[in-house]
Amino acid sequence: MAGRVHPRQLAFSLPHAESLSRDNFLEGPANAAGLALIDSWPEWPNRIMWLAGPEGSGKSHLAAIWAEESGARSTTAGALSAAAVPGALATGALVVEDLKAGDFDERALFHLMNLAREDGAYVLFTGREAPAAVEVELRDLRSRLRTIPVISLAPPDDQLFRGLIVKFCADRQLTVDEAVVSYLATRLERSSAAARRAVEQLDSEALRLGRPVTRALAAELLRDA
Repeated sequence: MAGRVHPRQLAFSLPHAESLSRDNFLEGPANAAGLALIDSWPEWPNRIMWLAGPEGSGKSHLAAIWAEESGARSTTAGALSAAAVPGALATGALVVEDLKAGDFDERALFHLMNLAREDGAYVLFTGREAPAAVEVELRDLRSRLRTIPVISLAPPDDQLFRGLIVKFCADRQLTVDEAVVSYLATRLERSSAAARRAVEQLDSEALRLGRPVTRALAAELLRDA
């Protein structure tokens, strides 16, 4: 008699809310300058500022904190159009995220910067590169971008990196011990994005296998990666 075949448990990818409040922002040397900028508003050195840093360095979290404090609306650079500029600046404050070369309307951005200056509005840009490194065709826009003060965020140090792993686990309601955190912290690329991906994969694999998140499971996952 043939043995019974047990169905494989499926892991469903459900949305998990990541807290972007001020209380849940993990501060460290890598992002201290960015947090200081947000906390100093409205006493900014310029009404238009730029947060630059690698993926997962905290730009969006800082922007969300500032938007909550200032009443700013938020958009992505790629979604900005010239017609939408007046409405985007209606509250006197705007977050424009993920500005990168070739992915935005240059005339819309130029219009935005001109209107913000005329109206005395605040604008916070985020991008992986500093504005001077963003290639644009419009010479006047290129000149404007180079005048924006830049606050740079760096990859996390060891203490902050461990804290991020714990936070991402907590966001997904995962209970982990120090052994799991230490194992991941010493083997992952030192970036918030890598930590987030690893925790997501651990959560999915633990659900699929019906196992708790342990150091052994983390080792299996990274070995197979």
